[in-house]
Formats: sequence, C-alpha cells, structure tokens
Amino acid sequence: MEEKKSATKYTVEGYKELVDELNYLRGEKTEEVKKALAFARSLGDLSENSEYDAAKDEQGQVAARISELEELIREAIIIDESEMDANVVNLGSTILLYDETFGEEVEYAIVSTNEADAINGKISDRSPIGAAMIGKTIGDVVEVETPGGVLRFKVLRVERTKNAV
Repeated sequence: MEEKKSATKYTVEGYKELVDELNYLRGEKTEEVKKALAFARSLGDLSENSEYDAAKDEQGQVAARISELEELIREAIIIDESEMDANVVNLGSTILLYDETFGEEVEYAIVSTNEADAINGKISDRSPIGAAMIGKTIGDVVEVETPGGVLRFKVLRVERTKNAV
C-alpha cells in the first residue's frame, strides 16, 4: 500500500479520538456557537458588540479545526497492529526503559504526532526518543540525541499499548 505524502500513522485509539472530536465540533459545539451568535445578535448594534465578535471568532476557530480534522482523517493511516511483532518497538508500543544517564526507569507509549502528550507518557514516533526506539527490542541500548544532550537508554520491556488495539 502506497503511503500518502502528508499522512500520519495513528493507533486505533488515536484515530477514534480524531473522529470523536470532529463529531463533537460538527454537532454539539456548532450548536453552541449558533446559539451564542443568535444571542449576540439579539443585543442589537453589531458594530460595537463584543459578544458578537467573540462568537464570530469562535465560529471561525471551530470551522478551521473541522477542516483540519477532516484533512487529518482523510490522510490518516491506521496501523494494523495484528501484523506487528509485539516484541519490537513500534507505533502503539508501550516501552519501559532504563535511563542510564539519570539512573531511573521511564515508561512511554509510542504514539503519532497528533496523539503525543508527554506529561502523560505518550511520546511521538517522530520525537528524538520515540524515533530512536522504533525497531528496537528488549536488551537494546540506544543513545539518543535530544535538545538537552545525549541520553542513553536500555530497553527493559516492550508491549502493545493496551488501549491502542
């Protein structure tokens, strides 16, 4: 299968989050914005109506995000996890690493760029650490060039992310 140029790979969970957000914006959020616009119009003169301006701005932001999500969904590639070796780090893997630089264990879920949430341990497969780990297996030692300097990790565990299936 030929990959699309601007395509991003997603776990099933990540793709579902995009679709859920799009459905929310098209439905509930669009209705909220329509009501806010109607209320703002009811206040009279639109030339100096900050509520109307705010509602119009929000309408534009919602429309822009809807367009962005439609494009992401149209170009998305959903990974087929059944074809992946669960012992090899890939998109949709959760990995336990020993950070030799700082002497501590760290756990990451490898996700697509749009799913990344470093605070919650979800790192992009395109981030320095995520990209360096792709294709690695238990026991591999990897040096990673990061903005903060070179870090050294040993792969302790690789498993499929439980909610990515």
